[in-house]
Amino acid sequence: MKKTMQLTLAAATVALSAGLAHAENGDTLKAVQARGTLNCPGDIGSYLGFAEVDDKGVWKGLDIELCHAMAAAIFGDPAKSNIVPIDWAQRWPALQSGDIDIVIKASGGTRSRDTELGLQFSNSYYLGTTKVMAHKELNLASLKDADGGSICVPASTSTERQVASYLEAKGIKMEIVAIEKNEEVEAAYFSGRCDTYAQWGPVLAIAASQSDDPTAHVLLPDVLALEPEVMIVRQGDDNWVDVANWTLSALLFAEQEGITSANVDEIKANPPSAEIGKFLGATPGVGANLGLSDDWGYNVIKKVGNFSEIFERSLGQGSPYKMPREMTALWKDGGVLFPLVFD
Repeated sequence: MKKTMQLTLAAATVALSAGLAHAENGDTLKAVQARGTLNCPGDIGSYLGFAEVDDKGVWKGLDIELCHAMAAAIFGDPAKSNIVPIDWAQRWPALQSGDIDIVIKASGGTRSRDTELGLQFSNSYYLGTTKVMAHKELNLASLKDADGGSICVPASTSTERQVASYLEAKGIKMEIVAIEKNEEVEAAYFSGRCDTYAQWGPVLAIAASQSDDPTAHVLLPDVLALEPEVMIVRQGDDNWVDVANWTLSALLFAEQEGITSANVDEIKANPPSAEIGKFLGATPGVGANLGLSDDWGYNVIKKVGNFSEIFERSLGQGSPYKMPREMTALWKDGGVLFPLVFD
């Protein structure tokens, strides 16, 4: 298992190193504008709450909404985003080849992705823990009680590495069953192929809620890791990571200031502060240095909504999953998220 992971990382390192010259030109935004669409990753199945396809074939979820927000910032139109179905292992080669322009795929900022793969991260848009779900009938008090059993994990992800490291550190011996497609990981666990299932906490909660019997599964108290989910680009294109960061800040700033898709026109017409007036493009100065129009922030909020709006319809009370914000709330609501300053 470890040898396979090392070979995958080495291959990705070589591929990304070969593509760094393109990023160093600092022209990703120009290339996207010239093409007329923004290419973002989806999933080869459905990563519920983050990247899933509804019964009409339309992509939705938090990661998809962030892609739509960037398209709204760049083009004034969230529909000018193209979702490319890829698996987890394809993220980095697809970014290097130009098949996608940015990775927004529940992906964490890690040292190896920065220093070995040559990637660059936005601020975090979701902070979650990696946890373990178990069949209730096994009566496990913690993962240590599962010694000698099996654990399902998504292959080619940081979760796979976190599980291996945690088991080694705690001296727990388990069979790691790594499966590429998320639906197949869950099917293996729910069918009894694995005693336990390790994943990002929100994904486990959603999986349990959608199972035939949610009461038949428990979350163990073990916390394997805490991971900040970020948007990821190639190193060398600072303007492009700026566009990602300021789009995220626009979503958070609007929530902080009570600006929504429903009231943004009224607020733009009568800005309560110079900061908000500039943010919404009522006065000039917020777009040119990013390579965007001055009304890009207005377009994001009017056409996609603020962070609360996209969270609630993707994962929260407007979704089937009814998940609370928890750490992914704004700073003023007891969470860890905050916008940069629109001065």
